[in-house]
Amino acid sequence: MTNGQIVGIVIGVLAVILVFSWIKIVPQATEYVIERLGKYKGTWTAGIHMLVPFIDRIPNKVTLKEQVLDSPPQPVITKDNVTMQIDTVVYFKVFDAKLFTYGAVRPISALSNLTATTLRNIVGELELDDTLTSRDTINSRMTEILDSATDQWGIKVNRVELKNIIPPAEIQNAMEKQMKAERDRRETLLEAEGHRAAVIMRAEGDKQAMILAAEGERDARIARAEGEAKAIYLAKKAEADGLAALKNAGADGAVLELKKYEALVAVSKGNASKIIIPTDAVEMTKANVLFSETTGIGDVTKETPKPKKVQKPDVCCD
Repeated sequence: MTNGQIVGIVIGVLAVILVFSWIKIVPQATEYVIERLGKYKGTWTAGIHMLVPFIDRIPNKVTLKEQVLDSPPQPVITKDNVTMQIDTVVYFKVFDAKLFTYGAVRPISALSNLTATTLRNIVGELELDDTLTSRDTINSRMTEILDSATDQWGIKVNRVELKNIIPPAEIQNAMEKQMKAERDRRETLLEAEGHRAAVIMRAEGDKQAMILAAEGERDARIARAEGEAKAIYLAKKAEADGLAALKNAGADGAVLELKKYEALVAVSKGNASKIIIPTDAVEMTKANVLFSETTGIGDVTKETPKPKKVQKPDVCCD
């Protein structure tokens, strides 16, 4: 192989390398900014592109994916002069590669500084308690402000999150004491409410028990009264049925008079000290006595036997 052949082969290899170096493949979700002779020529999207040698160049390769800017803790002073450390997380993406390349020098650093100053401005209008309880408000306001300010840089701020809020040590100690006092107060209230509920439940139970006892006594009295009333009713009904049966059987006056005697006997067996006998019963008794004395019927009193006369012996005849 001669020297000329070797030189030709080398030139050919170099030409192939140069040709492949001028062919550019842009990956997905990436854009290339192209300058021709130092002036913006265009933006390449995903695909295969040919770069004009020695004329075109690629000053910036921009990713269109969402990115995260994690800012370090920043000292921030609240409205009531409390200094605390707050760090933020910014989620953003590039929507225009040309603006991102030519809009600002080091746009990521500019976004970080803008985030810090915006945070100081917003927190400076709030007091300590509002800062600790208004995370959502601070996040939304920062997102709105940063998104509006970074449009000219080709950056779209999707959201901002406060990562940590670190108050001074003395404030933390005071907050811990306040939280402990609040927990103690809640515990005392819960114990008092529990004791009150127990007392109320016990009183309700006693009240219910007394009501049930009274209702039971009432029902028992009603049952006893109903039983006695029914017994009296049945007794009277039996007596009335007996009299009706006697009447239907054609009982005469003598039988009825006998029933009256039986009633008087039943009354005399009681504990009463006085017995009031109706007038008709008295008249009935007199009539019966007169009838017995006249006819001898019904007189059950035995007559006293008369003493026998002793006959004296007749002396003259003996």
